Amino acid sequence: MIKSLGVMTSGGDSPGMNAAIRAVVRRALDNQIEVYGIFSGYEGLVQGGGLIKKLGWNDVGGILQRGGTFLGTARSEQFRTIEGRRRAAENILALGIDALIVIGGDGSLMGAHQLSVEWPELAAQVFEARADLREAATGEPVLQVVGLPGSIDNDLSGTDMSIGADTALNHIVHAIDDLTSTAASHQRTFVVETMGRNCGYLALAGTLAGGATWALIPEQELELRWHQKMVDTIEKARKVGMTHQMVVVAEGARHPDGLRIESRDITKILQERLGLDVRLTVLGHIQRGGAPSAFDRILSTRLGVAAVDLLLDEPDVIHRHMVGVKKNKVVATPLMTVVEDTRTVKREIESGNFAKAIQLRGDGFQNMLNLVKTLTRLHPAHESRDDGKVVILTGGADAPGMNAAVSVAARHILNEGVEALGCRDEFYGLIHGDFIQLDWHELVDWVGRPSSDIGTARFDLLEGDFAKIAENIRKFNIKGAIAIGGWGTYQRIEQFVSMRSKFPEFNIPIMLVPASIDNNLPSSELCIGSDTALNNIVDAVDKIRHTAGATRRAFIVEVMGKECGFLALMGAMATGAEKAYLPETGISLAELNRDVIELKESFESGKRMVIYMRNEDASFHYTTDFLRNLLEEESHKEFEVRTAVLGHVQRGGIPSAFDRILACRMGAAAANALIRALETHSNDVLVFGIQAGAISPCSIADAFKQMDLEHDRPVQQWFLDLQPIADALSKSGPTSGQKPDDEGK
Repeated sequence: MIKSLGVMTSGGDSPGMNAAIRAVVRRALDNQIEVYGIFSGYEGLVQGGGLIKKLGWNDVGGILQRGGTFLGTARSEQFRTIEGRRRAAENILALGIDALIVIGGDGSLMGAHQLSVEWPELAAQVFEARADLREAATGEPVLQVVGLPGSIDNDLSGTDMSIGADTALNHIVHAIDDLTSTAASHQRTFVVETMGRNCGYLALAGTLAGGATWALIPEQELELRWHQKMVDTIEKARKVGMTHQMVVVAEGARHPDGLRIESRDITKILQERLGLDVRLTVLGHIQRGGAPSAFDRILSTRLGVAAVDLLLDEPDVIHRHMVGVKKNKVVATPLMTVVEDTRTVKREIESGNFAKAIQLRGDGFQNMLNLVKTLTRLHPAHESRDDGKVVILTGGADAPGMNAAVSVAARHILNEGVEALGCRDEFYGLIHGDFIQLDWHELVDWVGRPSSDIGTARFDLLEGDFAKIAENIRKFNIKGAIAIGGWGTYQRIEQFVSMRSKFPEFNIPIMLVPASIDNNLPSSELCIGSDTALNNIVDAVDKIRHTAGATRRAFIVEVMGKECGFLALMGAMATGAEKAYLPETGISLAELNRDVIELKESFESGKRMVIYMRNEDASFHYTTDFLRNLLEEESHKEFEVRTAVLGHVQRGGIPSAFDRILACRMGAAAANALIRALETHSNDVLVFGIQAGAISPCSIADAFKQMDLEHDRPVQQWFLDLQPIADALSKSGPTSGQKPDDEGK
């Protein structure tokens, strides 16, 4: 049985490491396990003394939103020696540490594995020199080791995403957005260098989400005269009127002979051969800085809890594993497998086996590379043919990422030689024949735009509308449609399909793409727009927490979601809010009584801020104003109560990198399916979604069966399984009892 564990961060820091530490510490303490924080990575483990300190519940309060790692990280040459590892073992044995949780990249995880494998020999050497430790030991000592993937490069096997990668990608995308505006103003070309060592994930995803012109990554085999092809493409782009170009280079990109491609050399080539004003931007360590994104906070929290649970659930197993997330499920992979598979990719790249390297990266990487190749084309691959048009519409409430989905879907349609029209304001455009021609070159800039440029609308279809729609389908020769929107759009499409027997023009294939910040649609674990909304909530609550030092305050933060609690629960987990009121569980008077008592006790014990997250439809009667009045009445002026109704701030702003990439994947999948349907003369109506990491369709009938129609949300909602984790980590202290901490201090 594990009685104590040590937690450390090693290698390069990555946003989200603090969230992982917090999760490890609090999960362990809640299960009566002592926790030691090891400062300065393996160097601290070797040096011992003041660099290894016992951590309490309060010690990890207020770190969730902080970038970097408060434990610090450093390279350790001493740990590379057998003597250094022996000293590390002595410090571990002296403190009675049974398990080590290491957060870092492949080098850090390899160090953990090596220490675990050598442990019997190292322990024997320590006992030979330290009789006191031998006498204190009970039985043969065992060191359990669990790793967490902490690397912005996202280059580790055994997990779909590593801690920090999403935040780094958002930094890259924001930089590309900012550079694009100045590049267009001055008609400049920019070369942007990203991190990634031997992995091109950041550069590839940044190119896709930022709408860049060209990408160079380590995994891609280049032609001997690749630079001439790049020059020709940029020159032709300028001639067709594109005012700016962006070349994204991964720091590990290589020439065909294996030598590294220097970004300054690319800048020089473009300047000399095209006579352009070319500027180089090396993003450097800004990619790993700043507060972690909502995705990274939640990922880190899930993995930190899973690491402790793995030790608790299998106490008799000698663990040498890394916990990661694959297909949205937490999985454990042997450390040696993770390290070997990760380093195999590097060896394949160095050997020139690029196809094998891409295969080892997985289907997601391969699909993203194919997407980039299509979307960075200067012109569609096929000439336009006059055999019908495809209409694309966006409906319901707008969601960040809709423009990206339209852009990618339309360009895939155009790439096959099929004309694509944008339908103004969803079905309103079909009723009134209000369409716009979607142009390949203009669509490139749509990927990062907020909302929907073709407009959304919410209205009921009347009986007389269907004849007008049928007339316009004939008039404009519409052969298929892609609808991007929320539950209202799904319902209107279902209504449209139900009229097929009366209007044969409606027998066209239709692809539905989920876009809603509420994340309440069937057949999809995530909807386009929900990640951006979640980040907007996190940003707002982080700002609220900045006022924690002013006075004792309780904040009730109201978020959207309709009758789906995704934003409230995940927002609470990502911000460390003490409570999340959800429509799935409702609010009871007994619960409110308990909350009032706990709130008063928290402030009496020294807490300075409490955050309650309330979904807008959590209760019809117990509204946000009611909760405020209740708490104010019970405060007896000992603390203040404030409300923050975030409203449409949640759906505003530019889409996050995650939403852009999800929209690109969804849009491409829907467009490809529609092209196949046109070729086979199918009239299928398919609903697309992402489940277990894969995008796949189902029939509209099956999608409706998955819905709780009374509450307009899926019957099964995966995120509700995370509620116990959010509740356990946000409380004031472990069950053994400690003074409350302050997440915002």
